[in-house]
This record gives sequence, C-alpha cells and structure tokens, in this order.
Amino acid sequence: MSDLFEAAGLDKGAPRPLADRLRPASLSEVIGQGHVISADAPLGRMISAGRLGSAILWGPPGVGKTTIARLLAGETALHFEQISAIFSGVADLRKVFDAAKARRLTGQGTLLFVDEIHRFNRAQQDSFLPHMENGSIILIGATTENPSFELNAALLSRAQVLVLKRLDVQDLEALLCRAEAVEHRLNLTPQARESLLAMADGDGRYLLNLAEDLFALQATEPLDPAALADVLQKRAPIYDKGREGHYNLISALHKSVRGSDPDAALYWLARMFEVGEDPLYIARRVVRMAIEDIGLADPEALRQTLAAKEAYDFLGSPEGEQAIAQAVIYVATAPKSNAAYTACKAAMRSAKETGSLDPPMHILNAPTTMMKDLGYGAEYAYDHDAPDGFSGQHYFPEGMGRATFYSPVPRGFEREIKKRLEYWAKLRNGRPG
Repeated sequence: MSDLFEAAGLDKGAPRPLADRLRPASLSEVIGQGHVISADAPLGRMISAGRLGSAILWGPPGVGKTTIARLLAGETALHFEQISAIFSGVADLRKVFDAAKARRLTGQGTLLFVDEIHRFNRAQQDSFLPHMENGSIILIGATTENPSFELNAALLSRAQVLVLKRLDVQDLEALLCRAEAVEHRLNLTPQARESLLAMADGDGRYLLNLAEDLFALQATEPLDPAALADVLQKRAPIYDKGREGHYNLISALHKSVRGSDPDAALYWLARMFEVGEDPLYIARRVVRMAIEDIGLADPEALRQTLAAKEAYDFLGSPEGEQAIAQAVIYVATAPKSNAAYTACKAAMRSAKETGSLDPPMHILNAPTTMMKDLGYGAEYAYDHDAPDGFSGQHYFPEGMGRATFYSPVPRGFEREIKKRLEYWAKLRNGRPG
C-alpha cells in the first residue's frame, strides 16, 4: 500500500486538506443553501416525506454540490455512488447500472451522483432514463452550466432542477470562522480579511484553499491588502464565455443601456473586457441595441455604433475598446424607442398570416401592352403630382384593410415622424382612396 501512496506522490501520513476536514457531517451544517436543504425547502421536504427524487444541482463551483449529494445518501440510507462525466464512458455507466440493479434486489437503493453531468452527450444522458424510471437509481447530477442548454428534455422531465447560490460575504465569513476554529485566527487587518473574502468570489472551496496557504504562512505581523495580494494570487473571475457567464453579462449590459444608465452599462462593459470577451462580439451587440432599443428615436445611434466597430477594426486593442465604450455611452443616453423593432416583428407576423395576397393592380408596373390592357397600373396616382406630395392611395393587398404596425413614440426624432404620420392620416381620411 505504501508503494501506491509513493507512486501517487502522496504521504499517507500527511494531513487531509482543510476543505476535506471541514466537510459538513449533516445537511444542517451546510452553509449558504438553506433555500434548497432546509426543512421547508425542496430537499428538506423530500427527506421528511421519505421520498427522495432525482435532482439536478445547478450552481457555480465550490458551493457544496458534492457535499449535499453525499449527505442526501446518508440521510436516506442509500448507497452512494459517484462518477464524473469527464472521466466516465458507456462502459463505466453500464457497470454502475448493473451494480445498482443487483443492489436493488437486496433492498438497497442507490444514489448516483454524477459530477459535471452536462459533459455527457445526449445518448449518454438517455441511458439514465430507464434506470431512473424503474427505481434502480436516484440520480443527483451536478452542473455549473444552465441545464436548459446542456441537458435533454427527457432527463429534465424526470429530475427537479435546484439552483444553488454562490456564497455571499456572510456565508464566506462563517466558513472562514469555522476554519479558524480548527486551525488558528488568521493574522489579517480587517481590510485584508475583506479582500480575502472578495478573492474567493463566492467559492467556499477556493476560500479554504486560500486560507490553508495563509495558515501555513503563520505571519507574525498582520497582513494588509497589499501584503495579502503579494502572498496570494487572485484568480480571474468565474466566467464561461461559452454559456451562462457570457449571456448573463451581455444581458446585464443590454438591460443597462435600455434603462438609460450609462454608468451601469460601462461597469458591465468593463467586466466583459476584464474577462477577455471578444470586443467585436460586444460591438455587434451594441449595434443591435441601437436598432432594437433606440431605432428612429435617434437615427445617429446606428451610425455611432457602426463607427465604433470600424474604429476597433482600425485601432485594435486596447485603444479600440475606448470607441466601443463611447458608443455604449451614446446608446445608453439616447432617447429610447422600440417602435421600429416591434413594427418589423408585427409586419412579419401579418405577412405570415395573410399568405400570398397580391398587391393591388394600381401599384403594379405595366411594361407590356397586354399588362396595360389587363389593368396593371390603372388609376395609379403619382404622389409627386398630388397636393402636399401625398396621394393617400391604398397600398395594401385587395381585401386587406389598412394595418398599423409602426407607432412612433413622442421622444427624440420619432416625435417629428409622429407628426408627419398624423398629418398624412388626416390627408388620407379627407380624400377618397
């Protein structure tokens, strides 16, 4: 056995990692997830009723997903089996299912905990279904990714999705105090202690790893934030450009622009720059904001955002980011209107509903004599020859009345457009169609 420890680079006499030593012994000791595990919460109610069901634990790293799964098995007297989707394949799953089936015949249930369950492909996810349905396994899956993106509908219909939250400052402080009770009080100034909690970024396991380094340091003088930064390297913020973090930050930027808050918009823009988001992706989305949320209330917004994209192409980083920031300020402070955006969507719906109705004959060109004889272009009124340059003719298909898709708002340039449309409506109502 000692050879195995040496081959793995481990000393069998070495102390267990702090995070492992502080692993809760009961659900009541889990910090920060009371909304899921307390007596009146989903898992608490399942345990009280003696009917634990399959669940997907969705949350960021270091918030207790594995710990909760282990404790659930203990609370319900189920055999705990753990696999990781990163290292397991079809053969591994088959062994687990066969063992669970045999165990069930003896009256022993199995809680199968699958870490990183989103890493399994669709076929592998489907393989769980019959074993969940026949009661061979209670599946507890853990994922940092949005289940609605990564897990198939059949699996989601058989498992309750429970959202675990990142630990807040109070939770992290409680966890740090628990660690200090086992080791000793950390020699930190109050400001350095706040910095340490901020470094953890809601991840309890990471906080304990940082604390373990500090316990080993045994500083004789209190560390201030600068000294703490020298001792510990702060990791980059948790951010997955592929999925959830990517969409959350761009959503926050878009909503801040729509809400005319340039300061909040700049903050979320800076967050995206900080984590390495592609500036051209951001620039494209800012162009979209100019179209969707400003439109004709300020036609200059589209030109400004396109110019920012061109400026970034020309300047590159880091100067080009300033052009994008300028565009974000412009769209955040511009008058807002989604009238053009909603008008286009309404027109698309109407076009789909009305099918292939022909344009009225009087607005069709008649390039041949035969087409003229058939009435193409007959009685067309040339608007430039009409009083006020407006004929008021009917341009919708025959048999379809007028529809109003575009309703400009009384803000920005659309205020002027609104006046024009109202003027033309009066002229149209006062003249025969």
